[in-house]
Amino acid sequence: MAIIRLRNINVSFGGPAILEQVNLAIEAGERVSLLGRNGTGKSSLLKVISGLIKPDHGEIDINKSVKIAWLEQEVPYDLQGSIFDVVATGLGAQADLLKAYHHATHRVAEDYSEQAFAELERIQHEIEVADAWGLNQQVESVLSKMQLDGDADFTQLSGGMRRRVLLAKALVIQPDLLLLDEPTNHLDLEAIQWLEDQLLNYKGALLFITHDRAFMRKLSTRIVELDRGKLTSYPCDYTTYLRRREEFLMAEEEANAQFDKKLAQEEVWIRQGIKARRTRNEGRVRALEKMRNERAERRQKTGRVDMKIVRGEQSGKLVVEAEDVSFDYDGRSIIKNLNTTILRGDKVGIIGPNGAGKTTLLKILLGELQPHSGKVSLGTKQATAYFDQMRDQLDEEASVLDNISEGREFIEINGARKHVIGYLQDFLFAPDRARSPVKALSGGERNRLLLARLFSKPANILVLDEPTNDLDVETLELLEELILNYSGTVLLVSHDREFVNNVVSNTLVFEGSGMVNEYVGGYDDWLRQRQTMAEAADSKPASVKPDRPAKKEANDKGQKKKLSYRDQRDLDALPVKIEQLETEIERIHAQMADPEFFQQDKNEIVKTQALLKETEQALEACYQRWEELEN
Repeated sequence: MAIIRLRNINVSFGGPAILEQVNLAIEAGERVSLLGRNGTGKSSLLKVISGLIKPDHGEIDINKSVKIAWLEQEVPYDLQGSIFDVVATGLGAQADLLKAYHHATHRVAEDYSEQAFAELERIQHEIEVADAWGLNQQVESVLSKMQLDGDADFTQLSGGMRRRVLLAKALVIQPDLLLLDEPTNHLDLEAIQWLEDQLLNYKGALLFITHDRAFMRKLSTRIVELDRGKLTSYPCDYTTYLRRREEFLMAEEEANAQFDKKLAQEEVWIRQGIKARRTRNEGRVRALEKMRNERAERRQKTGRVDMKIVRGEQSGKLVVEAEDVSFDYDGRSIIKNLNTTILRGDKVGIIGPNGAGKTTLLKILLGELQPHSGKVSLGTKQATAYFDQMRDQLDEEASVLDNISEGREFIEINGARKHVIGYLQDFLFAPDRARSPVKALSGGERNRLLLARLFSKPANILVLDEPTNDLDVETLELLEELILNYSGTVLLVSHDREFVNNVVSNTLVFEGSGMVNEYVGGYDDWLRQRQTMAEAADSKPASVKPDRPAKKEANDKGQKKKLSYRDQRDLDALPVKIEQLETEIERIHAQMADPEFFQQDKNEIVKTQALLKETEQALEACYQRWEELEN
């Protein structure tokens, strides 16, 4: 049974309708992902459901007992007070009473005065009259479930923890429908995985907007797409949705082509000479007029971003070499004894929690920050383009046009001159939008503008610090393709697991206590290699430790246990085998370092990565066997 139903909803803000004859029903327990290009009206649809926007036309059927909560995309700047205070505001009218009781109990704990006790007694009486004790228990319960300290100051929390508190605020009313607008934005991997687990265990219905494809794959039970004002439902997973959507668009394109062909034929007929007009069929004329109107009202699909990177002069083969690099901040070890070599064409992902030091590592690798110990060697002929997640490179007061042109009327893209207005249209900025100030842009538009600015300058090193926030899925996929085909070097910081999986050749991972370890491949490859290493570490003591006392005893007596013929043969053969495996690993690493490697078929890439993993495991097994025989 549907807990909410939208019928023929229309919403317009002066231009073409962003919601046109929209119909949607959400069943209890569903987890529905809402997809669409930036600016198509997804957030407006959530506001219509939550009651913040009244539709121009249509009906919304919601049972009076259905409770709806909304987790907004941005953290409000005016929220203050303790975590308890913020969460309690989700209860509406009773929030002030609960907050007063919470503070009164703390005053009594600190001050045993009669005045403090009298105030607490007064508030307790008001809670009893309002029958609000159950609501106080709801707040305490959700704080416990979310592992939140109700007394902590909300303003002192990290961005990820603030999102957790706001989710608790949304959940405290125990909603039947939870609306989420880009819930993973600015969260690190640990926080995203925590959020996934919370939502998978949530018993109510979900309607959420997200660009995080891994998040969508894990949670969605149905996908609805908002395109050109129309809503289309796909009761399937994300992979099936991609296939069905492609089929739908091909069928639409074919139908439009047939319609346009028939319209052209009718236009030729109506314009024929006197002889044709004598036999003119008035019904045919009326049908033509109807076709003209239908063609005029057709809304074209939003254009695709046309991104191209200006190619810079090729850098030297060595880009960065770090030797025993360490960096401390405020008495805390951020990076400890890092060793890595980055060659031309490498695409390096940097993974770690918020605040771990990822941006600091970028600055050290680029030579902008000196390590406290160790050495960083930079290559030659380097030209760097930097995408800053804080968008500090954009002038908020200047127009979109001025942020790109910098006084120029034309810019040069790979040898071809292009007018700045035309260049911005490639990034979906219409001429009137190009003259708007940056402060009027949405988050997705600002990211597109920063990418347009970034790609307008020659570079052979791309540094991308959280480039995926606020970008729609189609633009993300195009950016992936662009990076894969880029012949220069890429340093990427991102919490988007699928994006990292699709573009990087190796990863640097912050794993606590300043340790930054390097792994071949992307996010999923890191998880597999980390698990393999953990299993090897668990099995190693079992095979080595029991032998050590025996070895010591044998040495004390001047004796040594004689190996069997088979064990001795294995021991003699191991050095040669280890050398062969190490040579093979070096060969595969060299193959993967080639810029052309990640441009070949995906199956070949996966096959090579699997071979590397198997070879490394075989080498580890040889070392363990050698140590066992030596002992």
